[in-house]
Amino acid sequence: MRLILASASPRRRALLLQIGIHPDETRDPNIDETPFVGEKPRLYCRRMAKAKACTSCLGSDEIVLAADTIVALGRRLLGKPTGVDGARDFLLRLSGRRHRVITAVAVRTSSQLAVKDVVTVLKMKRLTKSEIEAYIDCGEWKGKAGAYGIQGQASAFIPWLRGSFSAVVGLPQAETVELLRACGYFISREDIGRSSDHR
Repeated sequence: MRLILASASPRRRALLLQIGIHPDETRDPNIDETPFVGEKPRLYCRRMAKAKACTSCLGSDEIVLAADTIVALGRRLLGKPTGVDGARDFLLRLSGRRHRVITAVAVRTSSQLAVKDVVTVLKMKRLTKSEIEAYIDCGEWKGKAGAYGIQGQASAFIPWLRGSFSAVVGLPQAETVELLRACGYFISREDIGRSSDHR
């Protein structure tokens, strides 16, 4: 069965390769990511993952994997900032506070659709103005929900988390394997745990 990754994110592809799963094709889903008025973060995230998975026309031998990651501060959605001012605002809001990172994964075949979301709780340390400006200047915030990437320099901002680290990066690896297997995608024992460095 051919695996299609409905994501342009290099982080998601890297997380799949890390556990020995090699997508046969990558497609960039083009969807409207505008939240509904009053939409709760978890429901929004699931809706986005499903919408991304449903953008591709699939053959009987194809399976598509899609995901969406957001940061939630209470009921407030913090998606990808549109510019420097937005990134600075997000970091100021998150500074010194707990927040949630929600990643929803959707797996679809020609006959079924399965979705699972993973919620991770994190604490960001209180950031100084100079730390915020230095992070803005480094540019890592671009294209990142909540204006930070835990796998980069912002790892120094997160002293504590409860949940899945890989989900915060963009794809919960254990749950993704479960969904793929449940939808009929064969993953051998030899593949799991075999990183791309050994292929």
